Amino acid sequence: MNRILIVEDEPQLLRALTINLRARGYEVKPAADGTSALVAAGAGDIDLVILDLGLPDMDGVDVVRALRGWNDVPVIVLSARDAQAAKVAALDAGADDYVTKPFGMDELLARIRAALRRTVPATDAPIVRTASFSVDLSAKRAERNGQEVRLTPTEWHLLELLVRNPGKLLSQQQLLQQVWGPSYATETNYLRVYMAQLRRKLEPHPSQPQHLLTEPGMGYRFAP
Repeated sequence: MNRILIVEDEPQLLRALTINLRARGYEVKPAADGTSALVAAGAGDIDLVILDLGLPDMDGVDVVRALRGWNDVPVIVLSARDAQAAKVAALDAGADDYVTKPFGMDELLARIRAALRRTVPATDAPIVRTASFSVDLSAKRAERNGQEVRLTPTEWHLLELLVRNPGKLLSQQQLLQQVWGPSYATETNYLRVYMAQLRRKLEPHPSQPQHLLTEPGMGYRFAP
């Protein structure tokens, strides 16, 4: 049974989400503010976080940043903020997905399933090495200069797709559909944000990448 932490200060919505998710077999832990959410996440046993940005004690983006300091759990932002800048800020902070209110429950459930799928352990696979970093596809682990690099589940899934297809151009649409799902085929800003994050973590010179390459207007390519 997957355990979901719902961080939402609107009682009616929190209750509706809790009822719907429990009815579908999820274990739910509710939290009404950012402080309670971080305490609950710190206690462990959380598989996914659904997070509102407009919390009474702190901004949800700050909750994401705090979580990402020590936790790789998938985070789906659920917010009435529909401006692109708000979405990019949340994704930059480490959120894995962004759903705008009002939303359809079926869509949210699909995104939850997609986020949880990205955390499923990979089957045995080789270690891919470059001059700058290495990727252990079986252990879901990346290293740079002998040190483990902490990646979010979404960052890992994107990196894994590229590394498993060395030298092959993967289109923006391919990556968006495989990492986030069919409804994201036009959300190219997601790719921009996450590729920038991967380069910052793995490339010696992120502005001049040697391995995670952009093919302008087409997609991305991994160069071993």
